[in-house]
Amino acid sequence: MSSLSEFQLLSVLAQEKNMRRAAERLFVSQPALSQRLQNIEKEWEVKLFIRSQKGLTLTPAGEHVIKFVNEVLAKEEKVRESIHALNSEVSGTLKIAVASIVGQNWLPLVLKKFVSRYPQVKISLITGWSSEILRALYDDQAHIGIIRGTPDWKGVKIHLFEDKLYLVDTEITKPEQVLETDRPFIQFKSDSNYYQEIQDWWLHQFKTAPKRTVVVDQIETCKQMTFNGIGYAILPAITLNGEDKDIFKIPLLDEHKQPLKRDTWLLGYESNFQLKQVQAFAALIQEHIAESVQ
Repeated sequence: MSSLSEFQLLSVLAQEKNMRRAAERLFVSQPALSQRLQNIEKEWEVKLFIRSQKGLTLTPAGEHVIKFVNEVLAKEEKVRESIHALNSEVSGTLKIAVASIVGQNWLPLVLKKFVSRYPQVKISLITGWSSEILRALYDDQAHIGIIRGTPDWKGVKIHLFEDKLYLVDTEITKPEQVLETDRPFIQFKSDSNYYQEIQDWWLHQFKTAPKRTVVVDQIETCKQMTFNGIGYAILPAITLNGEDKDIFKIPLLDEHKQPLKRDTWLLGYESNFQLKQVQAFAALIQEHIAESVQ
Protein backbone atom coordinates (compact mmCIF):
# COMPACT_ATOMS: atom_id res chain seq x y z
CA MET A 1 0.00 0.00 0.00
CA SER A 2 1.33 3.42 -0.97
CA SER A 3 2.03 5.97 1.76
CA LEU A 4 0.16 9.25 2.18
CA SER A 5 3.14 11.13 0.70
CA GLU A 6 2.86 9.00 -2.43
CA PHE A 7 -0.89 9.65 -2.53
CA GLN A 8 -0.11 13.38 -2.40
CA LEU A 9 2.38 12.91 -5.24
CA LEU A 10 -0.22 11.16 -7.40
CA SER A 11 -2.84 13.82 -6.62
CA VAL A 12 -0.49 16.64 -7.66
CA LEU A 13 0.46 14.81 -10.88
CA ALA A 14 -3.23 14.39 -11.72
CA GLN A 15 -3.90 18.07 -11.07
CA GLU A 16 -0.92 19.46 -12.98
CA LYS A 17 -0.76 16.87 -15.80
CA ASN A 18 2.81 18.04 -16.26
CA MET A 19 6.02 16.56 -14.74
CA ARG A 20 7.89 19.86 -14.47
CA ARG A 21 5.08 21.74 -12.73
CA ALA A 22 4.36 18.79 -10.44
CA ALA A 23 8.04 18.53 -9.51
CA GLU A 24 8.10 22.25 -8.66
CA ARG A 25 5.05 21.92 -6.40
CA LEU A 26 6.50 18.86 -4.68
CA PHE A 27 10.01 20.40 -4.35
CA VAL A 28 11.71 17.45 -6.03
CA SER A 29 13.67 17.05 -9.25
CA GLN A 30 11.96 15.69 -12.35
CA PRO A 31 14.15 12.55 -12.47
CA ALA A 32 13.38 11.82 -8.82
CA LEU A 33 9.66 12.35 -9.43
CA SER A 34 9.76 10.11 -12.50
CA GLN A 35 11.49 7.36 -10.52
CA ARG A 36 8.97 7.58 -7.68
CA LEU A 37 6.09 7.38 -10.17
CA GLN A 38 7.62 4.29 -11.76
CA ASN A 39 7.92 2.65 -8.31
CA ILE A 40 4.30 3.46 -7.50
CA GLU A 41 3.11 2.06 -10.85
CA LYS A 42 5.15 -1.07 -10.19
CA GLU A 43 3.48 -1.39 -6.80
CA TRP A 44 0.01 -1.00 -8.33
CA GLU A 45 1.09 -3.29 -11.20
CA VAL A 46 -0.53 -0.99 -13.75
CA LYS A 47 0.29 2.10 -15.82
CA LEU A 48 -1.33 5.15 -14.22
CA PHE A 49 -0.24 7.91 -16.62
CA ILE A 50 0.57 8.09 -20.33
CA ARG A 51 3.36 10.55 -21.14
CA SER A 52 3.39 12.64 -24.32
CA GLN A 53 4.72 15.98 -25.53
CA LYS A 54 1.47 17.56 -24.28
CA GLY A 55 2.02 16.23 -20.77
CA LEU A 56 0.44 13.49 -18.68
CA THR A 57 -2.87 11.73 -19.36
CA LEU A 58 -4.54 9.41 -16.88
CA THR A 59 -5.17 5.87 -18.02
CA PRO A 60 -8.57 4.30 -17.16
CA ALA A 61 -6.84 2.45 -14.32
CA GLY A 62 -5.20 5.70 -13.28
CA GLU A 63 -8.58 7.42 -13.02
CA HIS A 64 -9.74 4.75 -10.56
CA VAL A 65 -6.57 5.06 -8.51
CA ILE A 66 -6.72 8.88 -8.39
CA LYS A 67 -10.37 8.78 -7.27
CA PHE A 68 -9.34 6.48 -4.42
CA VAL A 69 -6.28 8.64 -3.62
CA ASN A 70 -8.34 11.85 -3.40
CA GLU A 71 -10.90 10.16 -1.14
CA VAL A 72 -8.14 9.03 1.22
CA LEU A 73 -6.53 12.50 1.26
CA ALA A 74 -9.90 14.14 1.98
CA LYS A 75 -10.49 11.76 4.89
CA GLU A 76 -6.98 12.41 6.18
CA GLU A 77 -7.67 16.15 6.16
CA LYS A 78 -10.89 15.67 8.16
CA VAL A 79 -9.03 13.58 10.75
CA ARG A 80 -6.35 16.27 11.05
CA GLU A 81 -9.05 18.94 11.48
CA SER A 82 -10.69 16.90 14.22
CA ILE A 83 -7.34 16.54 15.99
CA HIS A 84 -6.68 20.28 15.65
CA ALA A 85 -10.13 20.97 17.09
CA LEU A 86 -9.12 19.12 20.25
CA ASN A 87 -6.33 21.61 20.86
CA SER A 88 -6.92 24.99 22.45
CA GLU A 89 -4.94 26.77 19.72
CA VAL A 90 -6.85 27.83 16.61
CA SER A 91 -5.12 26.09 13.70
CA GLY A 92 -5.82 23.78 10.78
CA THR A 93 -7.25 24.78 7.41
CA LEU A 94 -10.19 27.14 6.94
CA LYS A 95 -11.92 26.48 3.63
CA ILE A 96 -14.05 29.43 2.55
CA ALA A 97 -16.27 29.68 -0.52
CA VAL A 98 -17.38 33.25 -1.20
CA ALA A 99 -19.39 35.11 -3.81
CA SER A 100 -16.91 36.93 -6.06
CA ILE A 101 -18.35 40.39 -5.40
CA VAL A 102 -17.84 39.89 -1.64
CA GLY A 103 -14.43 38.31 -2.16
CA GLN A 104 -13.24 41.31 -4.15
CA ASN A 105 -14.76 44.16 -2.16
CA TRP A 106 -15.36 43.11 1.46
CA LEU A 107 -13.51 39.95 2.43
CA PRO A 108 -9.84 41.09 2.02
CA LEU A 109 -9.95 43.34 5.09
CA VAL A 110 -11.61 40.60 7.14
CA LEU A 111 -9.00 38.04 6.05
CA LYS A 112 -6.21 40.48 6.86
CA LYS A 113 -7.46 40.70 10.44
CA PHE A 114 -7.99 36.94 10.65
CA VAL A 115 -4.53 35.85 9.44
CA SER A 116 -2.94 38.44 11.71
CA ARG A 117 -4.81 37.12 14.75
CA TYR A 118 -4.60 33.42 13.85
CA PRO A 119 -1.33 32.89 11.95
CA GLN A 120 -1.47 29.10 12.44
CA VAL A 121 -4.59 28.76 10.26
CA LYS A 122 -4.20 28.03 6.56
CA ILE A 123 -6.74 29.66 4.24
CA SER A 124 -8.29 27.92 1.23
CA LEU A 125 -10.48 30.25 -0.82
CA ILE A 126 -13.00 29.52 -3.58
CA THR A 127 -14.83 32.34 -5.38
CA GLY A 128 -17.72 32.29 -7.83
CA TRP A 129 -21.41 33.00 -8.21
CA SER A 130 -23.60 32.38 -5.19
CA SER A 131 -25.07 29.27 -6.85
CA GLU A 132 -21.52 27.92 -7.21
CA ILE A 133 -20.80 28.69 -3.56
CA LEU A 134 -23.84 26.66 -2.48
CA ARG A 135 -22.66 23.78 -4.68
CA ALA A 136 -19.22 23.94 -3.03
CA LEU A 137 -20.88 23.60 0.38
CA TYR A 138 -23.06 20.69 -0.77
CA ASP A 139 -19.98 18.97 -2.23
CA ASP A 140 -18.00 19.50 0.99
CA GLN A 141 -15.39 21.64 -0.77
CA ALA A 142 -15.70 24.38 1.85
CA HIS A 143 -16.37 24.66 5.58
CA ILE A 144 -18.38 27.86 5.20
CA GLY A 145 -19.83 29.92 2.39
CA ILE A 146 -20.63 33.60 1.99
CA ILE A 147 -23.36 34.24 -0.54
CA ARG A 148 -25.62 37.01 -1.83
CA GLY A 149 -29.40 36.94 -2.00
CA THR A 150 -31.85 34.86 0.03
CA PRO A 151 -30.50 31.34 0.47
CA ASP A 152 -32.56 28.18 0.82
CA TRP A 153 -30.28 26.58 3.42
CA LYS A 154 -31.10 24.15 6.22
CA GLY A 155 -27.86 24.49 8.21
CA VAL A 156 -26.38 27.44 10.08
CA LYS A 157 -27.39 30.71 8.41
CA ILE A 158 -26.07 34.03 9.74
CA HIS A 159 -27.08 37.37 8.20
CA LEU A 160 -24.00 39.54 7.73
CA PHE A 161 -25.08 42.78 6.09
CA GLU A 162 -27.23 44.36 3.40
CA ASP A 163 -26.34 46.99 0.83
CA LYS A 164 -28.49 49.16 -1.41
CA LEU A 165 -28.68 48.97 -5.19
CA TYR A 166 -27.98 52.09 -7.23
CA LEU A 167 -28.41 53.28 -10.77
CA VAL A 168 -24.91 54.60 -11.42
CA ASP A 169 -23.80 57.00 -14.17
CA THR A 170 -21.58 59.98 -14.98
CA GLU A 171 -24.52 61.98 -16.42
CA ILE A 172 -27.92 60.61 -15.39
CA THR A 173 -29.35 62.16 -12.21
CA LYS A 174 -32.94 60.83 -12.41
CA PRO A 175 -34.14 57.32 -13.31
CA GLU A 176 -36.40 58.50 -16.15
CA GLN A 177 -33.38 59.94 -17.98
CA VAL A 178 -32.35 56.43 -19.05
CA LEU A 179 -35.18 56.61 -21.61
CA GLU A 180 -33.54 59.65 -23.22
CA THR A 181 -29.89 58.61 -23.41
CA ASP A 182 -28.43 56.66 -26.32
CA ARG A 183 -25.63 55.24 -24.19
CA PRO A 184 -26.05 51.56 -23.26
CA PHE A 185 -27.23 49.89 -20.09
CA ILE A 186 -24.15 47.91 -18.99
CA GLN A 187 -24.96 44.64 -17.26
CA PHE A 188 -22.73 41.99 -15.73
CA LYS A 189 -23.40 38.26 -15.73
CA SER A 190 -24.76 37.12 -12.39
CA ASP A 191 -26.96 34.58 -10.67
CA SER A 192 -30.44 34.34 -12.10
CA ASN A 193 -32.18 35.65 -8.96
CA TYR A 194 -30.13 38.87 -9.00
CA TYR A 195 -30.73 39.30 -12.73
CA GLN A 196 -34.46 38.74 -12.23
CA GLU A 197 -34.58 41.30 -9.43
CA ILE A 198 -33.09 43.93 -11.72
CA GLN A 199 -35.42 42.95 -14.60
CA ASP A 200 -38.48 43.21 -12.35
CA TRP A 201 -37.45 46.65 -11.11
CA TRP A 202 -36.74 47.89 -14.64
CA LEU A 203 -40.06 46.72 -16.11
CA HIS A 204 -42.02 48.10 -13.15
CA GLN A 205 -40.20 51.43 -13.46
CA PHE A 206 -40.12 51.93 -17.24
CA LYS A 207 -42.57 49.41 -18.80
CA THR A 208 -40.13 48.94 -21.69
CA ALA A 209 -36.74 47.36 -22.38
CA PRO A 210 -33.49 49.42 -22.48
CA LYS A 211 -32.65 50.94 -25.88
CA ARG A 212 -29.20 49.37 -25.90
CA THR A 213 -27.56 46.77 -23.67
CA VAL A 214 -23.97 45.65 -23.20
CA VAL A 215 -23.32 42.48 -21.17
CA VAL A 216 -19.87 41.86 -19.63
CA ASP A 217 -18.51 38.87 -17.70
CA GLN A 218 -17.29 40.64 -14.55
CA ILE A 219 -18.86 43.22 -12.27
CA GLU A 220 -15.52 45.08 -12.06
CA THR A 221 -15.53 45.50 -15.85
CA CYS A 222 -19.07 46.81 -15.66
CA LYS A 223 -18.05 49.27 -12.95
CA GLN A 224 -15.00 50.58 -14.81
CA MET A 225 -16.96 51.04 -18.06
CA THR A 226 -19.60 52.99 -16.13
CA PHE A 227 -17.07 55.14 -14.29
CA ASN A 228 -15.49 56.00 -17.65
CA GLY A 229 -18.78 57.25 -19.06
CA ILE A 230 -19.39 54.46 -21.59
CA GLY A 231 -22.85 53.75 -20.21
CA TYR A 232 -24.89 53.39 -17.05
CA ALA A 233 -25.28 50.41 -14.73
CA ILE A 234 -27.06 49.10 -11.66
CA LEU A 235 -24.48 48.33 -8.96
CA PRO A 236 -24.66 47.35 -5.29
CA ALA A 237 -23.14 49.70 -2.73
CA ILE A 238 -20.48 47.12 -1.81
CA THR A 239 -18.74 47.75 -5.17
CA LEU A 240 -18.49 51.53 -4.87
CA ASN A 241 -16.09 51.77 -1.90
CA GLY A 242 -15.98 55.56 -1.88
CA GLU A 243 -14.65 55.70 -5.46
CA ASP A 244 -17.74 57.53 -6.69
CA LYS A 245 -16.73 61.20 -6.32
CA ASP A 246 -17.68 62.13 -9.89
CA ILE A 247 -20.49 59.57 -10.20
CA PHE A 248 -24.22 60.03 -9.71
CA LYS A 249 -25.85 57.32 -7.57
CA ILE A 250 -29.62 56.98 -7.70
CA PRO A 251 -31.09 54.54 -5.14
CA LEU A 252 -33.42 51.93 -6.62
CA LEU A 253 -36.84 52.01 -4.95
CA ASP A 254 -39.50 49.31 -5.02
CA GLU A 255 -43.24 49.88 -5.55
CA HIS A 256 -43.54 50.88 -1.88
CA LYS A 257 -40.79 53.50 -2.28
CA GLN A 258 -38.44 51.39 -0.16
CA PRO A 259 -34.76 50.96 -1.18
CA LEU A 260 -33.90 47.74 -2.98
CA LYS A 261 -31.21 45.92 -1.04
CA ARG A 262 -28.98 42.89 -1.48
CA ASP A 263 -28.38 40.63 1.53
CA THR A 264 -25.15 38.79 2.34
CA TRP A 265 -25.19 35.58 4.41
CA LEU A 266 -22.70 33.27 6.11
CA LEU A 267 -23.66 29.60 5.71
CA GLY A 268 -22.34 26.24 6.84
CA TYR A 269 -23.23 22.86 8.26
CA GLU A 270 -23.60 22.50 12.05
CA SER A 271 -20.66 20.08 12.15
CA ASN A 272 -18.30 22.59 10.49
CA PHE A 273 -19.22 25.27 13.03
CA GLN A 274 -17.80 22.97 15.72
CA LEU A 275 -14.32 23.53 14.25
CA LYS A 276 -12.35 26.12 16.18
CA GLN A 277 -11.09 27.88 13.03
CA VAL A 278 -14.67 28.26 11.78
CA GLN A 279 -15.88 29.54 15.14
CA ALA A 280 -13.00 32.03 15.25
CA PHE A 281 -13.71 33.27 11.73
CA ALA A 282 -17.44 33.68 12.39
CA ALA A 283 -16.72 35.60 15.59
CA LEU A 284 -14.21 37.86 13.86
CA ILE A 285 -16.71 38.64 11.08
CA GLN A 286 -19.33 39.68 13.64
CA GLU A 287 -16.72 41.82 15.37
CA HIS A 288 -15.71 43.43 12.04
CA ILE A 289 -19.33 44.24 11.17
CA ALA A 290 -19.96 45.74 14.60
CA GLU A 291 -16.89 47.98 14.21
CA SER A 292 -18.02 49.05 10.74
CA VAL A 293 -21.39 50.39 11.90
CA GLN A 294 -19.97 52.39 14.81
